[in-house]
Amino acid sequence: MVDRKNADEVKAKLDQLRCHFTWELLVEDTELPDLENRILDEIDFLDTKYNVGIHNLLAYVKHLAGQNQEALRSLREAEGLIQQERAAQSDARRLVTWGNYAWLYYHMGRPEEAQAYLDKVENTCKEFEAPSRYRVECPQMDCEEGWALLKCGGKSYERAQACFEKALAVDPENPEFSTGYAIATYRLDVFNKATQVSEAFCLQTLKEAIRLNPEDAYIKALLALKLQDVGQEAEGEKYIEEALTNMSSQTYVFRYAAKFYRRKGSLDKALRLLKMALRATPSSAFLHHQIGLCYRAQMIEIKRAANWQPRGQVRENFDRMVRMAISHFQFALEQKPTFDIAYIHLASMYIEADDYRSAEDTYQRAFCLKSLEEEKLQKMHFHYGQFQEFQKKSEVNAIIHYLKAVKIEKASLLRDKSMNSLEKLALRKLRRNASDVESLSILGFIYKVKGEMNKALEYYERALRLAADFGNSETQSLAMEI
Repeated sequence: MVDRKNADEVKAKLDQLRCHFTWELLVEDTELPDLENRILDEIDFLDTKYNVGIHNLLAYVKHLAGQNQEALRSLREAEGLIQQERAAQSDARRLVTWGNYAWLYYHMGRPEEAQAYLDKVENTCKEFEAPSRYRVECPQMDCEEGWALLKCGGKSYERAQACFEKALAVDPENPEFSTGYAIATYRLDVFNKATQVSEAFCLQTLKEAIRLNPEDAYIKALLALKLQDVGQEAEGEKYIEEALTNMSSQTYVFRYAAKFYRRKGSLDKALRLLKMALRATPSSAFLHHQIGLCYRAQMIEIKRAANWQPRGQVRENFDRMVRMAISHFQFALEQKPTFDIAYIHLASMYIEADDYRSAEDTYQRAFCLKSLEEEKLQKMHFHYGQFQEFQKKSEVNAIIHYLKAVKIEKASLLRDKSMNSLEKLALRKLRRNASDVESLSILGFIYKVKGEMNKALEYYERALRLAADFGNSETQSLAMEI
């Protein structure tokens, strides 16, 4: 009974700590292998002064995977790196590492050792004159939390950005805080265009990070991509070339330089860079996806040059590109089963190969993903609607999925495209049958979404009149529901 009480007391103290175990890092079990691969790649290939945190994160991931002894080894690595830092910089990192030790020993059923690390945290908090016995509020701690969140994928980017912003409010000239904030802002912009982070703001944060970190080739590569986004490709290429001449973080620079050249249309150059990066990190889902995109782009070039009807030797080249793209997209998804956009790209390649069954299976796997963000789900419904309309020739299923895309109230280009596709389908059905209540209801719904209320009412009223004439209550409720 005393042991249980002691364990409860230890747990109450642990909950007050700021470390990876209390930061609510959202990692699904299926994401663990890819996250671990990305952490190991960063340890080996990203040249940074800020790598204590990545060993702490690796320890947490090892724990989640049930490998507590390996987790302890990673924490010892973190401790070793802390010893090499100046004391002022390392206090917060030491507290995070000790907090992780305390939690890990608690989970291993070793409360005495957990308490020993809690004591270390408490003594340091006294030195900081912190109001809490086990918690310190300082910008370096916010920064550590930001790095951990940043590594855990798109659903954590907003929280990561907020952490770095909080740290910068205290120390605006800190190079590490500025770097973290710039990366978080860039990632958030790429991840979710609907947030409408202003292009100018994103550029500004990247340029500020370069001002404070002039030798950081990784940030230069990100700035180049952002400049390309806003139509300043020539200026962006200068930064890419600058980054490529720097030996720092080359594997990462190759990745982003390849993305830059792929989007520019220099596909051979992009593939060359991607294959160089792949030699260093052969399991990277990101790289395999990018290589797949290059082969897909080459396939489109072949198709366009053949007036969309490749034959003979040209057809063989076309089929080879499709097979190569499929192979790399499949590998990316094996490494990272939550890689939502890769499902859409893989399905599109199966469609090119006339393998509709595999395309269908791929879409169904994608729809089974947990916690898909609204914009991603919207994209999935649009593309699946297209597949149903043009390959499966199912107007009914196409309408269902275009409607689902539109009903996700996230302003986007694909929502607009879904509305246009719905409108075309509804008008086509009405030409065949002017009394089609569903099509009239759909048109009413579309005009309502567009804000054209007079037109919306006109179509809704026509639908309801017809439904009343047919005396079909089910049809009436459908008209009202849409």
